[in-house]
Amino acid sequence: MSRRSLRWLWIWAGIAAVILLPLYWLFPPASAPMDTPWASVPGRLPSVDHSALLDQEFESPQAVTARCLECHEDSDQELRHSSHWTWDRAPVVVPGRAEPVAGGKRNVINNFCIGIRGNWASCTACHAGYGWTDASYDFDATENVDCLVCHESSGTYVKGRAGLPVDGVDLREVAMSVGKSSRDNCGGCHFSGGGGDAVKHGDLDSSLFNPTENVDVHMGRYDFVCTDCHRTENHQIAGRSTSVSMDSNNQVSCVDCHEKAPHEESRLNSHTSALACQTCHIPETARRRATKTHWDWSAAGDDSREEDDHSYLRIKGSFEYQQQLRPSYLWFNGSADRYIVGDRIDPDSVTALNQPRGSIDDPDARIWPFKVHLASQVYDRLNRYLLQPETSGPQGYWQNFDWDTALRSGSRHSGLQYSGQYGFTDTSMYWPQTHMVAPKERALQCLDCHSHDEEKGRLNWKALGYPGDPLRWGGRQGASYLTPGTTAVKAP
Repeated sequence: MSRRSLRWLWIWAGIAAVILLPLYWLFPPASAPMDTPWASVPGRLPSVDHSALLDQEFESPQAVTARCLECHEDSDQELRHSSHWTWDRAPVVVPGRAEPVAGGKRNVINNFCIGIRGNWASCTACHAGYGWTDASYDFDATENVDCLVCHESSGTYVKGRAGLPVDGVDLREVAMSVGKSSRDNCGGCHFSGGGGDAVKHGDLDSSLFNPTENVDVHMGRYDFVCTDCHRTENHQIAGRSTSVSMDSNNQVSCVDCHEKAPHEESRLNSHTSALACQTCHIPETARRRATKTHWDWSAAGDDSREEDDHSYLRIKGSFEYQQQLRPSYLWFNGSADRYIVGDRIDPDSVTALNQPRGSIDDPDARIWPFKVHLASQVYDRLNRYLLQPETSGPQGYWQNFDWDTALRSGSRHSGLQYSGQYGFTDTSMYWPQTHMVAPKERALQCLDCHSHDEEKGRLNWKALGYPGDPLRWGGRQGASYLTPGTTAVKAP
């Protein structure tokens, strides 16, 4: 190239730089949005000191409620329409059902304590109200709303049967302590769901009252309280559980605060179309307290066996627990199929009570971590449906250790006909793992799932619908490898 040509090349390059550099400065290329979760975390107003306002003796817990309502005039009516008060859900359309179906704790069967009907007084120890002892409970009698269970901070308030305070509770002391809800309030019930600490959820237990950041980074490092995520307005608390809900409305999500593509590295962001945040960021649950993974009701009643809360109780049967629980992984689109009271079953197969919906072909589904709880529970041999026994009531199994008597009484409460012939069948329940988020330094790494030996990786790719590790075989886009109706669970 001649010197003259080279000179013109440099001249044109200089002209281009003079024109383009200011344009680049004025109109920089779009970049990935920065993840700024704190901008979406709700601010917390300080609690009001109520001690001077409530410094008086109270003859009953209802008297405390009446005093609260003198200022908080609408609070009882707000709570009256919440699931914490009704234990009910409005009927919704459910795929495969001819009529809308009502969810809620008082309408469904589970594979822990089985159901509330006939067992009201013991189950409603965690109700946000007083005096629920039978099916005639008046949900319009809002004088029975329990303000204290969600707002006291004395640490001395204990509820007993039918949600009433146990003997010895000083209502004056408790009332004077009220303020904003804390983890102690929410955890008092939710950490003990299913009959004891850590029994039910896997990712909720008493270690979250005062966790380290390695137990839960949001609560341990940043001192989150439950309502930072389960945002509450007019006593309506955000959140849904597939154990009792038929839809996914009003759900809580990581992207309420975080960006949908929150990572600085594009390779990580590319996973968000197939993976829930929880899959990588909750590598295990039950970190400090073992959680129940199997409950065999058929073993109950043996008075010759030694009792232990984590292996056998005569009134409940035998159990299996696991600490540092590695989740099972399934496609999940936020909703679940639901066993409805009276549904026919195949007693020789495992009946899923809340099978997560989703598949590799569902664009709304992501691979989620679950705790799977298995149980052996009672069913009607002739009618071929699950039965709801009376357990803790006066005719309950815990009183007489007679299944036939407990089932006849339970039948009267549930409205299900009991043929007089019972047996035990296997069931499963699925619990999405969403708490106990680990610090990012402890999130799963590439080789945890994309192992050179696919048998050693966390994810069973073929059971999830892939022909193999998508790192080698490609992702989910446009491919259907899974037989319709199947899901994937890989045992730890």
